[in-house]
Amino acid sequence: MTTNLYERLLPAPVNGGFQMSGYWVWCGSVVHGDDGQYHMFASRWPKHLPMHPGWLVHSEVVRAVSDKPEGPYQFEEVVLPARGAEFWDGRSTHNPHIVKHDGKYLLFYMGTTYPFSDVKPGEAYGLDDPRCIVARSNKRIGLAVAEQVQGPWVRRDEPILDVRPGKFDSYLTSNPAPCVHEDGSVLLIYKSRAYQGHTFSDMALGAAWADHYTGAYRSLSENPIFPPEDVHLEDPFIWKTEDGYAMIAKDMKGNICNERHGGIQAYSRDGLNWQIAEHPKAYSRHVTWDDGTKKQMGNFERPFLLFQDGRPTHLFAATADGDGNFGGRNTWNMVIPLGD
Repeated sequence: MTTNLYERLLPAPVNGGFQMSGYWVWCGSVVHGDDGQYHMFASRWPKHLPMHPGWLVHSEVVRAVSDKPEGPYQFEEVVLPARGAEFWDGRSTHNPHIVKHDGKYLLFYMGTTYPFSDVKPGEAYGLDDPRCIVARSNKRIGLAVAEQVQGPWVRRDEPILDVRPGKFDSYLTSNPAPCVHEDGSVLLIYKSRAYQGHTFSDMALGAAWADHYTGAYRSLSENPIFPPEDVHLEDPFIWKTEDGYAMIAKDMKGNICNERHGGIQAYSRDGLNWQIAEHPKAYSRHVTWDDGTKKQMGNFERPFLLFQDGRPTHLFAATADGDGNFGGRNTWNMVIPLGD
């Protein structure tokens, strides 16, 4: 296993990362472009919606730019806008994960659709709204490809990873965590839920494989890669190591890293059989900022590591003020530099 990530966390720049007035911002994923700038792909949705579950119906993937990894990042464009209810990803795009491979840019993401009107400002909307229920059940993982980081992006008319009736991923697939190898093959860890009657199960993590990122993706496991009753994780991020693969993820219950919604580390030799690291803590909601303050953030989610010269140099995370449970007034994508 690589050096414990938690021990490498440096103070987070107060004025770093990415935020937008009038929008909830989430899901930061960064790549160093051919233009020498750093490009963050993020999710945003308007603040006339509740933070949760507003993202399910009106999120869109955007791109922001900075001349340094820490930011601050400035909004450039909407990358994956709404494109019509008839498309599988036509109403909401979310969970972007950007990868540069062999001169192309690969944007993995979650998309969904629903056959109802938009939620208008001032209109009531919550978890029991039909738009929310249908949008959640239609969550699937997709892939868009571009020759340049500025696009244009070629989207598919179907997801790359659908659900499997009767399996642990029968209800939805989302939160893509790809590892693209030198030959173009992909190990994809993903979040899923199963149907339980007319509702759905707790979340579980699965593993899928594609011989090439353009080809068919097939689920590798008949069961989740961790027993969800004991290891309840969300927001995985994986990468290749000399010994196999490593992962960081959000500890939903806090029974692994001793902090609810803190981060854990795990490792695997084959990408399918995973073990929790001996020293499992990867990150914390308790953040030290570069102005000397320390604060427990309301949220610290969607972890993403920027690799430079084969080594992780910055940890990005979606964060919020407030006391947690998506109750804050502001969200943004923050960044923590990593020491040696």
